[in-house]
Amino acid sequence: MKLTADRMYQASLDKDSSFEGTYWMAVKTTGIFCRPTCTARKPKKENVEFFLSTQEAIEKGYRACKICNPLKKLNETPQYIQELLAELAQDISLKIKDADLSKRNIEPVTLRRWFLKNHRMTFQAFQREFRMNAAFKKIKNGESIIETALDSGYESLSGFNEGFKNILGSSPTKSKKQMIIDLKRIETPLGTMFACAIDEGICLLEFTDRKNMEKQFIALSKALNAEIVQGENKHFKQLEEELKEYFEGKRQIFEVPLYITGTPFQEKVWQLLREIPVGEIRTYKQQSELLGNPKAIRAVGTANGINKIAILIPCHRVIGSNGELVGYAGGIWRKQKLLELEKAILF
Repeated sequence: MKLTADRMYQASLDKDSSFEGTYWMAVKTTGIFCRPTCTARKPKKENVEFFLSTQEAIEKGYRACKICNPLKKLNETPQYIQELLAELAQDISLKIKDADLSKRNIEPVTLRRWFLKNHRMTFQAFQREFRMNAAFKKIKNGESIIETALDSGYESLSGFNEGFKNILGSSPTKSKKQMIIDLKRIETPLGTMFACAIDEGICLLEFTDRKNMEKQFIALSKALNAEIVQGENKHFKQLEEELKEYFEGKRQIFEVPLYITGTPFQEKVWQLLREIPVGEIRTYKQQSELLGNPKAIRAVGTANGINKIAILIPCHRVIGSNGELVGYAGGIWRKQKLLELEKAILF
């Protein structure tokens, strides 16, 4: 993808999110620089210049736009929300009400909108789901339903039973035969990601703005016959630590356990991806040849496209035969950034 000035200017006019992270547009007349998707009124072409990093724009004397916040990580969870989530993780009986939010100078309506946009539920609904996830694990580990209900902040067993069934689909007494998939948002330098895990390991890792994200959730839920519920998991901490080390250039191999769901062919394709060393790339044709079926190029590409565990199963290391960075659901710009990070390509 050759980034000409004409192409970048048109992408800014179109507010094209596929160009996020590849360039920043600076406006000479105002002295600010913006993301490609900034909603501010677009200047004339002769009044702009483009940079491939925010640092370049700052060094040239430009200030960050207050509308699109180009210095913030894409889709990053605000710090005050991260702090609220940390509190909930520490105390499953905690119920943060609107009055409590107001005392912290947090506008309840703003928080509600953020959760509806990013979790498709209100903050209060998120808290209930989070509590029920923790309660499910307690009952699964042998704790009594009554004690778990009280620990979860419920005053009546009937209220607890009803809430449990509404969220998890079955009563607490049947939960030992049930399975849930834990879901959490995690932050990375390339944007926020959804992580899903079960006891055996990480089963999904995707950027939150991935195309058809809902289909990925549905496919995972169906494959495991389990509900996806907001909550903590023993593997999330290790995942976050290893991703941090990876983006800092301190880790090449991930050790966090994975739980892969797919057909035998798909699993062969994904295993082959994990065998591509950091700093190297292959074409779809090379991958199909290594599988012993040179004509399976399209099938290999399809399997890459439905890989549910980004970065850890590195489908970003496969490119087109012509050298084009094609076929990455998280966005071609992210594929480029990951390969630059791994020093597989230089732009």
